[in-house]
Amino acid sequence: MADIGKTYQAKHRYAPMSARKIRPYADLVRGKFADEALELLSCYPSRGARLIEAVVNSALANAQDQRAGNIADLEVIDIRIDGGPVARRFRPKSRGASSIYLKRSSHITVIVG
Repeated sequence: MADIGKTYQAKHRYAPMSARKIRPYADLVRGKFADEALELLSCYPSRGARLIEAVVNSALANAQDQRAGNIADLEVIDIRIDGGPVARRFRPKSRGASSIYLKRSSHITVIVG
């Protein structure tokens, strides 16, 4: 485990996917070194893995911008997947009725240090 000194973070707000579908990939990379996390995520074909991979890359770019020492030593300290706003849509059903379905979104926060 790396020493928790300076931390760098990145967020993807309003990601167009349910938090429930993304959380398993967040649990997979939490506590791992950043390069190992990116390697793990690239092996999964899921869109949730692509979203998390993009945010981890962004956090590493933020660390590089702020002149962090060795980027290879950074580890994913915390990764949070919170629920975002829910859009309600209507779909026609039988006999003139309508049904509501929910288009969920989520907020992804990655902290590396």
